[in-house]
Amino acid sequence: MNKNQKILLLFIGFCMFVVVGLIAFNVLMPKPEIKADDVQVSERSVEEEPAADDKQEEVNVKEYINIYMIGKNEHNEEVYKAVKRVYNKDIDGSKIKFAVSSLIRGPKPEERQRGVYTEIPSGAEIINITERSDRVIVNLNSAFVNGGGTESLYKRLYQLIKTARLNSSIPVYLYIDGQQADVVGGEGIMLSQPLSNSSLEN
Repeated sequence: MNKNQKILLLFIGFCMFVVVGLIAFNVLMPKPEIKADDVQVSERSVEEEPAADDKQEEVNVKEYINIYMIGKNEHNEEVYKAVKRVYNKDIDGSKIKFAVSSLIRGPKPEERQRGVYTEIPSGAEIINITERSDRVIVNLNSAFVNGGGTESLYKRLYQLIKTARLNSSIPVYLYIDGQQADVVGGEGIMLSQPLSNSSLEN
């Protein structure tokens, strides 16, 4: 083995020693612990979702009651028509009081334009409406039952009966000027009470 070969072998041996030393150092030395705080996330890597507004916009749900007027159907026949009125318990009180009051006031102008009308006289007024645990007393003045003839009186009574029955879960009685109205009008129409769909069938 000549001098050059010895030098080459020494160089190769040295290189192998260095490589083995680096490998041993990398294996034996403890690796630093990576904490969550040490990891940086690019600001563009995650888009933040907008925070939900805890205050949701209050939805105003309107409540309606129906009252009965008179009109024509698609066959041009006269029928009792249910018309809506916006009802607010905090402002309008009980449903039966609001319903009867709305009935006495009659159709709105736009309803009249559509052919809706009432047989209740303009002079009819509510004296009072008394609500008890077992009954409701609707006390009207005598203008409610006066004038217009028998047919008109039947119609206005049915308007009241249908409206009262729809808006009260307890029996409703009709009083005229403070007296229970078992016979109404100059024609002496018999009215069975409490009010029902059969009240005028006597």
